[in-house]
Amino acid sequence: MSGLQAIRYARGKLEVLDQLRLPHEHHYDEVATSEQAFDSIKAMRVRGAPAIAIVAALAHGVELHNGSCKASTTDETISYIDSRLDYLKLSRPTAVDLSNAITHLKTTVRSVDISGKENGAVGRSAIIDAYIAAAEEIFRKDTQTNLLIGQHGSQWLLENAPSKSADGKVSVLTHCNTGSLATSGHGTALGIIRSLHSGGHLRHAFCTETRPYNQGSRLTAFELVYEGIPSTLITDSMAGALFATKKSENNLAAVIVGADRVVRNGDTANKIGTYTLAVLAKHHALKFIVAAPTTSIDLRTEAEAGIKIEERKPEELTQISGAVIGTDGKVHIGRTERVATAHQGINVWNPAFDVTPAELIDAVVTERGVVVKGEDGTFNFQHIMPERWAEVFGSQEGGAR
Repeated sequence: MSGLQAIRYARGKLEVLDQLRLPHEHHYDEVATSEQAFDSIKAMRVRGAPAIAIVAALAHGVELHNGSCKASTTDETISYIDSRLDYLKLSRPTAVDLSNAITHLKTTVRSVDISGKENGAVGRSAIIDAYIAAAEEIFRKDTQTNLLIGQHGSQWLLENAPSKSADGKVSVLTHCNTGSLATSGHGTALGIIRSLHSGGHLRHAFCTETRPYNQGSRLTAFELVYEGIPSTLITDSMAGALFATKKSENNLAAVIVGADRVVRNGDTANKIGTYTLAVLAKHHALKFIVAAPTTSIDLRTEAEAGIKIEERKPEELTQISGAVIGTDGKVHIGRTERVATAHQGINVWNPAFDVTPAELIDAVVTERGVVVKGEDGTFNFQHIMPERWAEVFGSQEGGAR
């Protein structure tokens, strides 16, 4: 697993890597309250669906550990935890990992046995301890999940690649950032690329810049270089030309992306530009793979129409900030400037995500295995997450799709 970590945690202390300063500076912000976590998530100092959920869960755990809850009864303690989690849920609405984590944490604090302790310090302490343990478990399990996604995804691609070179290696393209910076470690889509590389099966990784906020050029390119993975950065608009002119010589086999939300039929919300890549991949006979932990699968939302798409501020499209490069050609660390890239009076539409229809997706890779779509062009996740399916639909057998 990569030594590069977006989140550093010990009970009572949480530090989050400020990703807005990457790739030129490594600076960790201490996050001790829900307000600080909200600001870090909203400002995109931390981003990536798994990382958002982890930071939100742990931040509230830190403030609970440090005595923020002044409730006098267990009911008031649960109400306080609920209110803080409901507040954190508003920080990024599209990614389902956060809402799934919040639901799990709320269930956890309600399942604590507090018989006869409802109005005492022992009961309140038991609830807080259960919350903190559950938040820490979300953090721990994410790394294990990512390693399994990397294993399942790399194996599936090697078995289903449209073509294979004599040396058995493939090239892939990825979009946005889905590596250690977006998770607790290893990554989801970038985790598959890491697993291909470590197994000696990766020829080359292409990454898009991912406009308008450049998570690909700022973060994914940084991770690929940091890991020593053979890679090339392209602009978002170059993907079609890459597929048309470089597919054969690079044995380009797939587009691999992450997911902020996969709904019940397989429609997937991910960083803006993903849908375009799916259309291009279909035309050029490349596999289109979504890497998503089961925490990113939303069984309660049937299809694309139920997904709320977050819109970001116009300045992300009309301005850009970065480290200053001196006349000597060197980056001046610590000197950051913001410049205009468009007329500041132009109207802007800036959705953070788009939705790729299930029919354009070949496989959804989870920690529990790979799901491929059925003959009707949709996905069925019942067999890989039967417990969640039963929670949502009871004893229904597939009829809820």
